[in-house]
Amino acid sequence: MSGLVFVAVSPLTAAQIMLTLDRYLGAHFFDTQAGGSAVLWMHFFWIFGHPEVYILVLPAFAFVNEIVPVFSRKAMFGYPAMVAASVAIGFISLSVWAHHMFTVGLGPAGNTFFVFATMVISVPTGIKIFNWLATIWGGKIIFATPMKFCIGFLFQFLIAGLTGIMLSAAPFDWQLGNSYFVVAHFHYVLVGAIIFSLFGAFYYWYPKVTGRLMSERLGTLHFWLFLIGFHLTFDFMHVPGMLGMPRRIYTYEAGPTLSRFFALHVFVIPGILLGCVGLHVWMVLRLGINDWPMPGRIVSKKTYVREYHQLTEKTGIPFVPDAAWKDAIFAAAIMLAVIACALSFGPFGPTGQPDPTIIETAPKPDFFFLWIYAVLAYLPPALETPVLFIAPVLGIGAMLLLPLLFGEGEKHWSRRPVAVLMVAVIAVSLGAFTRLGTYTPWSPIMNAWSSDPTPAAYLKNRTPLEREGAIVLQNKQCRNCHSIGGAGGLRGPALDSVASHMTEDQIIRQVLQGGGNMPAYGNALSPSETTALVRFLTTLRGNNLAPAIDASRRVAQDDESQPARPGGH
Repeated sequence: MSGLVFVAVSPLTAAQIMLTLDRYLGAHFFDTQAGGSAVLWMHFFWIFGHPEVYILVLPAFAFVNEIVPVFSRKAMFGYPAMVAASVAIGFISLSVWAHHMFTVGLGPAGNTFFVFATMVISVPTGIKIFNWLATIWGGKIIFATPMKFCIGFLFQFLIAGLTGIMLSAAPFDWQLGNSYFVVAHFHYVLVGAIIFSLFGAFYYWYPKVTGRLMSERLGTLHFWLFLIGFHLTFDFMHVPGMLGMPRRIYTYEAGPTLSRFFALHVFVIPGILLGCVGLHVWMVLRLGINDWPMPGRIVSKKTYVREYHQLTEKTGIPFVPDAAWKDAIFAAAIMLAVIACALSFGPFGPTGQPDPTIIETAPKPDFFFLWIYAVLAYLPPALETPVLFIAPVLGIGAMLLLPLLFGEGEKHWSRRPVAVLMVAVIAVSLGAFTRLGTYTPWSPIMNAWSSDPTPAAYLKNRTPLEREGAIVLQNKQCRNCHSIGGAGGLRGPALDSVASHMTEDQIIRQVLQGGGNMPAYGNALSPSETTALVRFLTTLRGNNLAPAIDASRRVAQDDESQPARPGGH
């Protein structure tokens, strides 16, 4: 360890001296304008920086080496291999620094060497992980607080190692270097491995140093809170990193809606599902499988358990092997259905030749999540937090309370019309939102470079000014959001009969000031363009419908036409 510190810190010391000479004596080692090289500083820094990670993690390995055999009640498996792996890590760590620099232009030969060296260093770390697992295997494990932190260390260091191997591939690193994926990997090493092992060592040696035992209950609480909080904080960072979010920024490019969506549907909902499945399995093991609902069979909290046991004794059969084969067949059918869906529905990638005129800006999620996509599209920004976070919690809480509040009565669906109605409403709602998600009517149809011309039928018998308005409609790409003759976007209303329900003044105000989902175009149109566009729109009255009339103006005209009352003012 001392030798590794000496070898790793020396280049950093030399770099600091050179940087001091640059700053105060004008040596220009790292000044690119004077012939220096900023890449040279990167080499010096990473020659220190990457071995420094192993300087921190090797003591963590030593802590785990001490704790795991004690609480497994077994001697360390493969102790000579563990020592050899530690020595190998120390030596190889000095030759992997440039995997942080794949994008600076080292060339194919340099990149290949450091890719190979980085992959080689995974061998001794893999030996350590397998030896720890072999030590635990077959042991009489005592799940005390130090052992819990060591098990957390093993799981998280495995994730850190796997993501590190991914980043060691130069093409992969070109895509995700300096992204949040690297931040997640780095914190899985520093926090998930080193800090967890430090806590395990603290709980292990504190009684030996002080002669006083620590609270096992508080230690367990500390472990679970820290474990869950750690994964909620850093596991999520892999996702925006894969989406291209860079590190060292002060804003989140994905936006709050996407970040909340990931937080909810990557962690919260799967966690609730796992918790409910675990509760169900525990209840099955403790009480047995629920009886089949029959019409007329009334459930009473006071007598249900006794009646259930009587029913089990009369008609029950052992789960294994009499009933297990049914579950096996059903599970096999589900697996085949999943495979069939995977083969039928995706994944589908881009096809055909690249076409720069295709600028579709509304990518859609998988079929199963289209309903969420539609809900989020129609959701006002002010309701994002209540709908994304508060509503699911209240809904799941209400579902969990239903058996406690209404746990008696009929179980068969034919005797529960309210439940059937609720299921039908939910199914219809999901189907409707899924249907909307397939064609995204809220998104513009972006034909920015084609600008489809206005259909000829809408130019017939038009004045030159009105035809000029049709050209404005085409050039400003209004049909990205509005359709004419059945062709165009669905984000806004169709324009075929716009003049039959909007007066000329209303059209002018809508174009210039916007409203609803339509932005204001007052600054994008000249007065002549506005006049021509409005004149063309006032001719669109569908199948010769009557033009729109301002009702308030008619009332005012009627008031003016009535004679004054005697004695009136």
